[in-house]
Amino acid sequence: MIIPSIDIMDGRAVQLVGGERLEIDAGDPRPIMESFSVAGEVAVIDLDAALGKPANSDLIRELCQMGPCRVGGGIRSASAAIDWLDAGASKVILGTAASPDVLGELPRERVIAALDARHGEVVDQGWRHDTGHKISDRMAELRDLVGGFLVTTVEREGRMDGADHVLAERLATESGDARVVIAGGVTSPEEIARLDRLGCDAQVGMALYTGRMTLGEAVFAPAVSDRGDGLIPTVIADERGIALGLVYSDQESVCSAIEKRRGIYHSRRRGLWVKGASSGDTQELLRVDWDCDRDSLLFTVRQSGRGNCHLGSRSCWGRNFGLGALERRIARRAEEKSAGSYTNRLLREKDLLDAKLREEMTELITARSNPEIIHEAADVLFFLLVALRRAGIPLEAIESELDRRALKVTRRPGDAKKTS
Repeated sequence: MIIPSIDIMDGRAVQLVGGERLEIDAGDPRPIMESFSVAGEVAVIDLDAALGKPANSDLIRELCQMGPCRVGGGIRSASAAIDWLDAGASKVILGTAASPDVLGELPRERVIAALDARHGEVVDQGWRHDTGHKISDRMAELRDLVGGFLVTTVEREGRMDGADHVLAERLATESGDARVVIAGGVTSPEEIARLDRLGCDAQVGMALYTGRMTLGEAVFAPAVSDRGDGLIPTVIADERGIALGLVYSDQESVCSAIEKRRGIYHSRRRGLWVKGASSGDTQELLRVDWDCDRDSLLFTVRQSGRGNCHLGSRSCWGRNFGLGALERRIARRAEEKSAGSYTNRLLREKDLLDAKLREEMTELITARSNPEIIHEAADVLFFLLVALRRAGIPLEAIESELDRRALKVTRRPGDAKKTS
């Protein structure tokens, strides 16, 4: 699998050769994060912090709000790692601080140990100091304490000379159940596919920034198809994870979809198929995920228009229910602007909406039987979704905020605030 990389120096996305010579200044990391996040987790490395210079913390915290980030660079204590996990980092990457004592204080599945190595020997201090340790020795010491290893071959980093597949195969065996990520020299989809078959992920920067390999090619690289035509079954789901349909993809359609951030697939009758090109029922592509066997894809999209199905329903299975369906009904009422619509009255009269929220929450608090609780909770959710619509906030944003909170390691007592 591909792990796109954003290395940050002085607030800008850069690419260095051998960790020393500036090769590319790609500018503002935000649009790069927006582009890369379609592939899943993005490695965000603070080169300044790693070198003991003023860190880019505020910028990286902002990137963590844009998509899942593996944050590394200058994390030298358990408390610093926890701060990043609390800030929304999906994982933290620790270098010299990855000692058994520090790692023992952190959730194993969210920690990656960085092993920067030159010709098999681990180096630190910005790749300037030889530690005298071999990669294998460090792995044996840490593999039961981390969820993964990031192994950077310094002599290949930024030079696009190809990855060390012999080393990767050995390390995938020696790492136990911790996933190995190889960085340094990866230049082609074929290399990503080969590393994936060995049980390793590929962290890629330079090849993406130079256009040597597109993000779409990198994402599609691990594909395995048992079909004669080589097509990959692709499940389409909305931003809330509700399945909308089943289609097929190939490399051309995936590359086009990622480049244009649209729902684009392979039709067995028409070839390349842009969803909504004729109907107007378009899809904004949010993320592409492989299943565990790399033989089926999940496209997460934001559906517009009537829905995904050619018959006019949102789902090809005809289902339209739950909070997402309620949110869409409220949106339709708002667009209709009917004077007789209670929903529109609530949207127009903020004092009425505020009063109903307080009233229904009180009734939920005082409800005793399960049927009463269900009834009052449904009322609360309805008025809450109207309030969100009034503010222009999608339900997806609330769910994303809850997902980010679930990433926190530090927990507050949660006591009720004192009221006068």
